[in-house]
Amino acid sequence: MRHLPAGGASVAGAAAVALPWVWEAPGAARTRRPYGRDGRLPEAVLLDRDGTLVADVPYNGDPALVAPMPTARAAVTALRELGVPVGVVSNQSGVARGLLTREQVLAVRGRVDELFGPFDVWAVCPHGPEDGCGCRKPAPGLVLAACERLGAAPERTAVIGDIGADVRAAAAAGARGVLVPTPVTLPEEVAAAGETARDLLAAVRLLARPPRPGGDR
Repeated sequence: MRHLPAGGASVAGAAAVALPWVWEAPGAARTRRPYGRDGRLPEAVLLDRDGTLVADVPYNGDPALVAPMPTARAAVTALRELGVPVGVVSNQSGVARGLLTREQVLAVRGRVDELFGPFDVWAVCPHGPEDGCGCRKPAPGLVLAACERLGAAPERTAVIGDIGADVRAAAAAGARGVLVPTPVTLPEEVAAAGETARDLLAAVRLLARPPRPGGDR
């Protein structure tokens, strides 16, 4: 997801406690088991929301506008059938900019969970670029928070996103990053990505193989 700066100051207190919002699916902690210990599958897969999992509608707070990206449902289903927990890691600076409320973020999350089935964990950064938090991608905080909730080792976790900040956040956390380019992805981000895939399902298939330079171009 890439959003252009919007006018307006950060919401008062938005950075007072610069921690991500993290929600775990009911029962997720009780059903944990050692995933991916065969050395092939990741212990967890974390997906960017806008532009990767669902269509990117800038600062979207309307559940009615949520639409899955091509192959996204098949990709999530494939991961679940493999027994791999799936989470969402998402920058939502519209909260800090005064364009979104927590309730709107929760409403969109609810709609995404309706379309795909509940995700094991959601980690959301509500801060703006100037707030100095450690969770706004490309910082590693969202990835680390999601891994902690899932009991997954970051180095055995994969992050899939559509812009460079997603794969840089993965690298900062010690995780594997896969870029799925869209029209908003910059050429230099594609060139810098260690692994790329044409769509989300191709990215999941790529994760079943050991990392290799260049990805699925």
